Amino acid sequence: MLRLVFLELLLAGSAALLSAQTAPGAAVNADQQSPTMVYNLPSQPVGVDDLLAVTVYDSPELSRTVRVTADGTIRLPMLKQKIAVSGKLPNQIETLIAEAFSREQILVDPVVTVSVAEYKSRPVSVVGAVKMPVTFQALPGTTLLDAITKAQGLTDDAGTDILVTRQVTTGSGTTTEISQRVSVKGLLEKTDPAYNLPLSGGEEIRVPEAGKIFVVGNVKKPGAISIHDAVGNTTVLTAIAMSEGLDQYAQKTAYIFRKDSPDKEGTPVALSRIMERKSPDVVLQPNDILYVPDAKARRLTLGTLEKMLIVGSTMSAAAIYATTR
Repeated sequence: MLRLVFLELLLAGSAALLSAQTAPGAAVNADQQSPTMVYNLPSQPVGVDDLLAVTVYDSPELSRTVRVTADGTIRLPMLKQKIAVSGKLPNQIETLIAEAFSREQILVDPVVTVSVAEYKSRPVSVVGAVKMPVTFQALPGTTLLDAITKAQGLTDDAGTDILVTRQVTTGSGTTTEISQRVSVKGLLEKTDPAYNLPLSGGEEIRVPEAGKIFVVGNVKKPGAISIHDAVGNTTVLTAIAMSEGLDQYAQKTAYIFRKDSPDKEGTPVALSRIMERKSPDVVLQPNDILYVPDAKARRLTLGTLEKMLIVGSTMSAAAIYATTR
């Protein structure tokens, strides 16, 4: 009988403990998680704001998760001095913590395990002509192609190059910013690994939009044309073709307006001669405006002819009606 009562009490206690562990709303702060949790993040040098899980064997009161402070250190219970951890690997931090406990005579032969619960010191931001701008933490092996994939790829307006900017510390200890351009075509279509830059954190990846050429006037589809190919491949003929051709009242001479050009009247282009292959095609630059004027005299002539045809048709119909009565 006594054994049965003891068994019932044991089962009741276990059920209560399980209920307390799974109770809804019992959220745990990331900085206060149990250090006995297993973390599978790859090992790399830690930095400011990274969250470390420190486990001291047979000393649960000394085990905890702790975040690296702005000065690159952590503080553990019962230790008088902070421990500098920034730039060190988890196994190196384990040695530092064990030595600190021994030096301050808190533990005789401590066994310490350190793992990274969360990285926050290696942000990589991807902005510009991508489908979903994103900031993420770089892990070992992260590359430029991984970053573009995390941003869900490029938009249709993406330009021909990707700009990668990063902070580099020189031998004198000063920090400088360097930028590198990577060809979109080379990254996505070629197998040369030189295009797929490795990322270690701290990089800003910017994808500029493609340059645009504006076609206005007497074309069938006026508007902006994105230059996805290399600069120099877009000409007057290709711009007109991408605008679905000339309107019926287009003039024989078009004009190119360029932002930095001193000629405010525009540069004339012999459009008809180019289309007849009697003059070389003209290369357009980003932000150029190609204006195809209206041939007003021709419009008037065609309009007059159309009216005459309409009037003539009406008179003919009336004459036919009169003769049949």
